[in-house]
Amino acid sequence: MDKWGAIMIKILNAYCGIGGNRKMWGGDIMVTAIENNPEIAKIYQEIFPNDKVIITDAHQYILDHYSEFDFIWSSPPCPTHSRMRNLKNNCEEAEKKFPDMKLYEEIIFLEHFFKGKFVVENVLSYYDPLIKPQISNNHYFWCNFIIPTMKKEVRGIRSNNVEFKSKHNGFDISNLDIPDKLRVKVLNNCVKPELGKEIFDFAFKHKQVTLWQ
Repeated sequence: MDKWGAIMIKILNAYCGIGGNRKMWGGDIMVTAIENNPEIAKIYQEIFPNDKVIITDAHQYILDHYSEFDFIWSSPPCPTHSRMRNLKNNCEEAEKKFPDMKLYEEIIFLEHFFKGKFVVENVLSYYDPLIKPQISNNHYFWCNFIIPTMKKEVRGIRSNNVEFKSKHNGFDISNLDIPDKLRVKVLNNCVKPELGKEIFDFAFKHKQVTLWQ
């Protein structure tokens, strides 16, 4: 609760990257962002100076602190699930790895134990998803609330053109002293802010029936 008596929504932004999903969230919110890469965490903190940023393992943090939040957005690493990485044209070049099942661990755990609203996001997988998601273009969203319409997510446009990616995602990080390779990486992995806002709004601002609660 803030000094004017408004109820603050406590949010956990796990695997936050530079915060594309978070950029357009409005209202009385208190955000804790988790990122294990110190360079990326520094970029996030510069963009969102009022958020609490913690450099640690997001998967373990969710397990240890889930009950402290009203809303959890989790975007676990996607390479071991990605069709782009594992399709026939690429599979000879890519190192073979088991799919990282932390993705499904988080979905199952939050579905059964978390009392608030949650979103777990990942790319379309090269296999049929083990738990049915909601879909936006080339990304999956597992939520415990209904998103009846969803903007087309076009994050999958991969580009080394920093100017194009900055304009597409609404982030100008050209003034930050970071390697160009990292600049491209964080922009390519950025959730489009309009989509993040739409999902957040359906969680808290639109009347609906939740799926599992």
